[in-house]
Amino acid sequence: MILALGVLTLVIWAYLIFFHGSFWQAKTEMPLPVLATWPSVVAVVPARNEADVVGQAIGSLLAQNYPGDFRIVLVDDHSTDGTADAARVAAQGKEDRLTIVTAQPLPQGWTGKLWALSEGVRQVAKAPDLYLFTDADIAHHRANLSELVARLESEKRDLVSLMVKLHCASFAERFLIPAFVFFFAMLYPFAWSNDPAKRTAAAAGGCVLVRRSAYEKIGGYESIKGELIDDCALARRVKQNGSIWLGLSEETRSLRVYPALSDIWNMVARTAYTQLQYSPLLLAGTVLGLAVTYLAPPLLMFTTGASAYLGAIAWLGMAIAYEPILRFYGLSVLWAPFLPLAALVYLGATVASAWRHYRGRGGEWKGRVQWPKP
Repeated sequence: MILALGVLTLVIWAYLIFFHGSFWQAKTEMPLPVLATWPSVVAVVPARNEADVVGQAIGSLLAQNYPGDFRIVLVDDHSTDGTADAARVAAQGKEDRLTIVTAQPLPQGWTGKLWALSEGVRQVAKAPDLYLFTDADIAHHRANLSELVARLESEKRDLVSLMVKLHCASFAERFLIPAFVFFFAMLYPFAWSNDPAKRTAAAAGGCVLVRRSAYEKIGGYESIKGELIDDCALARRVKQNGSIWLGLSEETRSLRVYPALSDIWNMVARTAYTQLQYSPLLLAGTVLGLAVTYLAPPLLMFTTGASAYLGAIAWLGMAIAYEPILRFYGLSVLWAPFLPLAALVYLGATVASAWRHYRGRGGEWKGRVQWPKP
């Protein structure tokens, strides 16, 4: 049985490396050709108690070198920390390009972020050709919007999205953030998501550009109003009748910091069980799958004979696959052998997510508890 486990782990990693959409390649995209005409864009930024970062986010949007008409709508989602005032300070001298609106009280059945985004769309004075849905903790590089629009238009996409570069400075971040991106790409291989022939659909909610016509065709955010993993839900809906693209950004970055392991644990525990459709069976399968894929290879090293060699080869393959994302984050390859420990933390957070759900604390974020029915 131990030998069979060794063979299984090796087969799993051979499949993941060679046949799973090259998910492990941390590739950034080259800039696209300049367009002859540029569609109008409105950025909708939901913000709830983001005073410490919203100024940088709004400032980066106002600094875009976009040649077309570009406006910004900040949706103040009942903040109590002066978020709106911080945004106004950042927009001094460019106040005409920033509109600040207040979200109406959160209706039953909506998640907070989706309601705020929907409120922003509803209160746009003049409907644009494209919407840029971006978070209040994202700093965009100057050409980001131009490059996103150029890709959407030149490739005839209906939605394009960027997984921005996450903050990675503390020990907790270096230990778990590259692993988070690695696991996300394994779950949603970018190449498969970008392929119209594949059913895989994913987006990164911090930076999503979508055609207004495609947004309206799916019924807007109301069609996914209860989704906790809203970015992938939006991508899935748009891809049913159109084309999407997801990429990895080197320059556009997240301003949110995770100084402690508990911060990342809570981020994962908020939505992991949602990803499993609130299914105990899928939870059990995920725990078993993670254990066999990530924990078995190093544990097999404590056996003897062929099983130990198979475990070593699988662990080496895992480390080699992990190296590109470590390099992307400027980290030493010496972090690679510790991926199984990172997987163990994420496994624990997934189980904790289910526990929170059944205690009525599912999806808790900034004082709100979102507990959708299974």
